[in-house]
Formats: sequence, structure tokens, C-alpha cells
Amino acid sequence: ILLQVMMDVFVVCVCADGNECTKASAQSCGECIQAGEKCGWCTDEDFLKQGEQKSTRCDEIEALITKGCSKASIEDPRGTVTVNKNQALTDRTKDGVKLKPDQITQIQPQKLTLDLRSGEAQTFNLTFKRAEDYPIDLYYLMDLSYSMKDDLENVKNLGTDLMFEMQKITSDFRIGFGSFVEKTVMPYISTTPAKLLNPCTSDQNCTSPFSYKNVLSLTADGSQFNNLVSKQQISGNLDSPEGGFDAIMQVTVCANQIGWRNVTRLLVFSTDAGFHFAGDGKLGGIVLPNDGKCHLQENMYTMSHYYDYPSIAHLVQKLSENNIQTIFAVTEEFQPVYQELKNLIPKSAVGTLSSDSGNVIKLIIDAYNSLSSEIILENSRLPEGVSISYISHCKNGVSEKGENGRKCSNISIGDQVTFEVAVTAKGCPSNGKSETIKIKPLGFTEEVEIVLNFICECECHEDGIPNSPACHFGNGTLECGACRCNEGRIGRVCECSKDEVRTEDLDANCRMDNGTDICSNNGDCVCGTCECKKRDNPEERYSGKFCECDNFNCDRSNNKLCGGHGRCECRKCICDANYTGSACDCSLDTSTCLASNKQICNGRGICECGVCKCTDSKFQGPTCEICPTCPGVCTEHKDCVQCRAFGTGDKKDTCEKECSYFNLIIKKKKEELPQPNDQPYINHCKERDANDCWFFFTYATKNDVPPSGKKKCPSGPDIIPIVAGVVAGIVLIGLALLIIWKLLMIIHDRREFAKFEKEKMNAKWDAGENPIYKSAVTTVVNPKYEGK
Repeated sequence: ILLQVMMDVFVVCVCADGNECTKASAQSCGECIQAGEKCGWCTDEDFLKQGEQKSTRCDEIEALITKGCSKASIEDPRGTVTVNKNQALTDRTKDGVKLKPDQITQIQPQKLTLDLRSGEAQTFNLTFKRAEDYPIDLYYLMDLSYSMKDDLENVKNLGTDLMFEMQKITSDFRIGFGSFVEKTVMPYISTTPAKLLNPCTSDQNCTSPFSYKNVLSLTADGSQFNNLVSKQQISGNLDSPEGGFDAIMQVTVCANQIGWRNVTRLLVFSTDAGFHFAGDGKLGGIVLPNDGKCHLQENMYTMSHYYDYPSIAHLVQKLSENNIQTIFAVTEEFQPVYQELKNLIPKSAVGTLSSDSGNVIKLIIDAYNSLSSEIILENSRLPEGVSISYISHCKNGVSEKGENGRKCSNISIGDQVTFEVAVTAKGCPSNGKSETIKIKPLGFTEEVEIVLNFICECECHEDGIPNSPACHFGNGTLECGACRCNEGRIGRVCECSKDEVRTEDLDANCRMDNGTDICSNNGDCVCGTCECKKRDNPEERYSGKFCECDNFNCDRSNNKLCGGHGRCECRKCICDANYTGSACDCSLDTSTCLASNKQICNGRGICECGVCKCTDSKFQGPTCEICPTCPGVCTEHKDCVQCRAFGTGDKKDTCEKECSYFNLIIKKKKEELPQPNDQPYINHCKERDANDCWFFFTYATKNDVPPSGKKKCPSGPDIIPIVAGVVAGIVLIGLALLIIWKLLMIIHDRREFAKFEKEKMNAKWDAGENPIYKSAVTTVVNPKYEGK
């Protein structure tokens, strides 16, 4: 985030100690290599310094080399990946011969052995390819409660119709049929004798309620499916949810009775209601959890009244173990419920079933295509301390990590995808024995077997000498350059019993100069020998016979130990080349003292620790080139240059006497003068004479002063243009003012005229007669005149 404001920013960096090797305090090579991937053990017997513990032998490889351990003496075993079985990927047909299902290979390799070093990931690739014409087993499990009566009529011809459609996908297709209703106890069904015989109304002929019935095991005969299904009758129960989970469990675990092969296994679950799950059995007094075992006798589930419904997690486990992909064909009303169930069951799909199951074939085909186009890897339970990660490389260069790294979508027949698998172990298992894990694509029977071997000891462990005399009269095993003490013994060479650690006589050997501090308060006295404490920072350590030395309490410069130009040994700085001083802060390099004339401190000082100390009090600056009280070079030589070059100036009369101390070179143009950065010239000078003329010159330490041979003098003012400009300006301003006044008057007149016209239009004149008006004409009618 960029804040466009002026502010002070204080950054506090908190660095965590990431050195797991020193944290482990390993007492043997085996413990060391289990601490982390970067840890190594130094087997050099002379590696430890006075006061250092055995655990100092365990550190990161670069740190051990820095401490003086040769690479040949460092134990650092690495893990490996070995491919034991790697059959090539195949299709159903090979060289014109149709292979058996167990001969088809869709995942490669098939078996590996990993040697795991703690913290080090071992990576390998798994390749998967969908084989063409792969066999399919489909088991149709249908709800036969009364509400599914019309659905049963449409399913009666499902066998041959579905067989015809599926032959477009595979030539090896088998189909089976099973039905379910509910547990045969109250309150799920009515247990009155009449209702047990016919749970429907008296005018309906229904079969007795049952939990689950395997009507037809998997067969390639579609007509047999039609015949058996057409003989089925609807049953009934009391509550709305059905006992479908009991049926799914039995279909899943009863592989022999159902007839599942090691091929693609599809389970179509058709219903128009919800489901009971674990815990609902308490309503009928059933409290025993489902045992996940097969209990079919004469193709009927006989323990529905004894075991509770299975939980969703239990179903997920069994479906995954048996490589069964589930298709939920349910009515639109229960779509949301089974969509949530689908999210909990990997490799499952949901389709909307019409009210009479008329679209069931299209639903199955669409769901199968959806399931088969997605590849999801699943691994078996991992041993303690082992983790696994996946990176998928799918079609069109799409790659995913994390949970999405387990799967690839939109995979067609013949498409090949790759998964990068990394297995990491943290430490060793308690028994130290090999473990086996398996990885397989969900819904497929093929799997990859991975044998895990754990590297728990170094190679030098095999060459250990038990009861070695070097370990204090045989009180330990000498291995990997150090003593691994027997039980009850401690010390660098197992010289003490744990009961003797705190005796006063032994503590006396840990006091320096008969002082009172044991191991200088920086360590513990173990068997009369100081073992120095460890610091939180693995780079900091105590050393010495009495832990009196350390490598972090030396002088600092610029907040850096030994100025960053040396190392700290026993509280004193050992400086690098070209540095000296108690904090290695004094540089012997004089390049920083060179002035622009290539002289050290401009010849007016001495260079100490890379900094100039000026001996001439008039000069200062980093290279003694600044002289505030000195007259300017240009001003100092101005009069002499003027008199010698132009014969003018204050010194023109005494020029020959006072100004003969330099050589004069005259140039015609300013551009011909030497540039300021051309050594040994210092800079350009620009001065003005009494006639306001400018002249230029350059002064050099070799006493050559080449001024220009031409002055630049100011010219007098031109009167006529100035007067003409002033007059023209006055006239133009006057005209502009008149024009503005005229425009304002015109605008005012037009406004007044428009106002007059408006008032004239709005005027209203009275049209009545004048009451005092008398006409001048009088008309008299002759009464005797009869119009004759």
C-alpha cells in the first residue's frame, strides 16, 4: 500500500530463530538428522572447542563448514525414490486381443519405495490415462415404498434399454437390482399383523415391508433384469424418510453376493424421499452402531432391527474402500438434500428423477459421463508425522495445488494427466519400521503402493564401537566422532554418573581463578567441565574452558558488531584486511580521501580511517578542497587577465610587473575553452569589466589561462520602436474601450425595446359604450303612415 503523504515510517523487524538444528540439542547423529532437512553432524573428533556441548556438532551444513568442519566429516544423508513396478499404460484392447479387467493399466507407476529423511520431501509423478472400453458394473437400488408405485412400472424395462445405451460406452456391461423400504420395527412401520402382511390400504395389494433385498446380482443378461424386476411389488411404511443408508451399506460391503468385479462400479440410488442416518435408530430402541459388515441371508438384510443406520462418514469410508461411485436419482423436491449429501461423498452425482422415473436412463448416462470425466486421487491413512501434497497437471496446461491438486476434470477417454506427489516425514516413527501407504483414483480399483523407509540413523552409526575406552572406561558407544552415553551416564565422554553431577568438588573445577561464579554464569558445570549455555540466536555462542568468551560482546560501529568488517572472538574484534580499530571501523583505504586533483586530501591534510583531517586551517570539506575565507579564483585573476588580454582594467599600467605569473592562451570563441571536467582545469570564469562587457577565461593549476579573445558588450536601446509601441498601445486600448461601451449600449437598448413590446402585447382595452355620448340623429315614426 502506497500512502501519498509525508510521514515518518518506523519498521520493526522481528526475526524468528529458524535454526531447528541447534534448537534440537541433539546428542547423537541420529537425533540430529531427524531435527530437520538442513541439519548435519560433524564427525571430526577435534571439532568441539573448550566448553562446547556435543549438540554443537549438529548445525546447518554451511554453519558447520564456517566453524571449521570439513565437508568429508559431515554426515548429511539424503532420501531417495525407487520405482519397483512400472508397467506401461494400456487400453482394453492390446495387439488385437481384448485384455481382462485385471490386465488393464490406467495408472503408472504401480509400486515405489521412498527413503525419507526428516523434513525432506520426496517427489515423484503419477500418470493416469482413461482406458477405452473399460468394463462397468451398475447396481440399481430402488425405493419400493408406496409412493414409488408408478416408478416401478417404468423401471421394469430398464435392463435391456440401459444395456443398449451402455454398449455405446463399453462392450462389457453388467447390471443388478436391489430394493429397500425401511427397518421392520416401530415407529418406522406398523407392526400389527394385518399391516405386516399388507402395509397398504385394503384395496391395494402390497408386499410385506423389508429393509433391503438383493433382487438380482450383477449380470450381463438384460432380459433377466426385466423379468425379475417386473415381478416386484410395492411395499409401504409410516414415516417419510426411508432406510436407504442400510441398503447402501449392504450393497457396498457384500461384494460376493452382489457380484462386484474389479472394474468401474456404479450404484444408482433411486428414491423420492429423504433418508435416516446414525442416531435415528433410537426411535425404534436400536442403539448399537452399524458395524459395516455384510448381513445378507438369502439376499435379505437380517440385522436392520439390531444395528442403527450407518453415518454419512461411515458410508463415505466404505464406498471409498470398495471403489463404488454413487448416482443419486431423486425427485426435484429432494434435490437440495441430496446435493448436500453429494458434497460429502466424493465421486458421487445427483440427477433429477421425473415423477414416474421416465428419464432414468438419460440420468444414468449423464451422471456416468460426469463421474468418469473427473479424476480424484485419494491416499490411505498416513503414518504419524508423514504428510502428502499433490500438484495436478491436467489438460490444456492447467495446474492446481492444495486440495484441487488431487483432481483433474473434463478428462475424456484416452486423455493422459499427471500428478506430482510429494511425501514428507517429520522425525521417525516410534518403532522405526517401514510403513506402506496406497494412492488410488476414486472409483477405480487400481492403486499405487508406496513403501516408506525412514532414515533414522547416520551411516556412521553402523561403525560405532560399543563400550569404547574413549568413552570413559567403556561407559558409552563411540560413534560419529562422539560418545553416545549408556543409561545413567552423562558428559562429553560419559565421564560422570547422573548422581555425581552436583558435588562441590566437581563444581570447583568450573570456577575461573578461584572465583565464585560457576562457568562465568554462562554455562552449567557437568562432571567438572563447563558446558556453555545456548543463546536464542544460534549465531551467538559462549566458549572457553569457563565459558568466559563469547562472540557477541565486542565493540560495535554503526550498530554493527565489529563495524561489519570483522569477527568477534572472545570479546575482541579480529578485523578484516584494510580495517583496524577496536570496532574495525577504521578503514585503511585512501580512495575516499582523493581530491579532484588526484591528491590525497588536496595536499592540505592527512587521511585517517578513510576521512581527511585538514592540516591547513583555511581548508575544509571531505577532501580539504573548500576554502570559505579564500578569495574566489575568478576574482583573484580577473584584473590580470583583463589587462593582458585586452589592455584594460585597473592593472593595465602595472600589468607587465604584476601579471606575468601565468601563461596566456587566447581563444576566439567561448566554446573553444577547456571544459570544467577536463583535468587539470578547475572551472570556467565569467567576469564583467567597466564597460559592462563580459569576458570568459579558464584557470588551470599548470598556470595556463586561456581567456576568450572576444568580448560580449551590451548594446544601447533602440528609441523608435519603443515610442511606436507605446503610441500603438494607447490607440488600441482606446478603441477597445469604445467598442466595449458600444456593445453594452446596444444590449441595453434591445432589452428596453423587448420589454416595451411585451407590455404592449399584454395590454387589455375596455370596449363598453360611453354613458355621456348622445347620437346626433333622431328618428321619428309617423303614426298615420301605414307603409302604403
